Amino acid sequence: MAERPRNKTVVTAVSRISDKAVRKPACLVVIYGPDLARKYDLERASVVIGRSSKSDVHIDQESVSRNHAKIINTGQANILRDLGSTNGTYVNDELVDEYVLQDGDLVKIGRTIFKYLGGNNIENAYHEEIYRLTTIDGLTQVYNKRYFLEVLGREMSRAHRYRRDLSLILFDIDHFKKINDTHGHLAGDYVLKRLAQVIKAKIRREDIISRYGGEEFAIVLPEISGENAMVTAEKIRKIVERTSFKFEDSKISVTVSIGVRSLTSGARDPMEFIRQADENLYEAKTRGRNQVCG
Repeated sequence: MAERPRNKTVVTAVSRISDKAVRKPACLVVIYGPDLARKYDLERASVVIGRSSKSDVHIDQESVSRNHAKIINTGQANILRDLGSTNGTYVNDELVDEYVLQDGDLVKIGRTIFKYLGGNNIENAYHEEIYRLTTIDGLTQVYNKRYFLEVLGREMSRAHRYRRDLSLILFDIDHFKKINDTHGHLAGDYVLKRLAQVIKAKIRREDIISRYGGEEFAIVLPEISGENAMVTAEKIRKIVERTSFKFEDSKISVTVSIGVRSLTSGARDPMEFIRQADENLYEAKTRGRNQVCG
């Protein structure tokens, strides 16, 4: 009886995750508190943690001092130093003034707990991917609706507490259904992605742009008055109007309608704030689209 030929074992090269992780900087990952799973890279010579909006790691809690603690990167180690905070800085539940961070240490500041991960820790890459998946819209690569609502609520509380300006921009693509119907859904996806990246490159680092749903986007503008938000919105409208959108061999004309709203003392609920901006967006559409209303 003839012997049946044996199937060959196929050897597949699998990249070593640990090799990739070595090249990443050390980081802090939020494991308890607001911004759960957010990762802060510790590449710079020093990183300040505090309640001040100018802090590198901003924690908006009354129990956190304005400049609470600092992490110093010596190139060989990361040193955590308390900056004379009122309520202290804790590592692994021990009060510290200065401490050389070790892989896996738990740092508690206010009600927020961070986990310190060294640059060669494979968990570093894992947390980076988890944070990206939970906060970033897969198509456009800007923030998603969940993260937008979280940020808006936090920024509203901060604006009311410190009596600071806050504005919101809502915009959507004019006649987006027509783009899909004429050029196909792949073209529609291309327009959404390119639009998001073009606008993201033109706003401030502290402004938060997100995909709110479908062809609708939102931008949170901390410490920006309604008047200045209108200027920003008009700048965005013109940028989109002048941007070339070309999918395969087809040129696609793209414009946006924009609604702008600044925070008032009466608005406490994020959904109410969004509704007010959405009313202005609807007005921009009824006026003929490719408009800014606020």
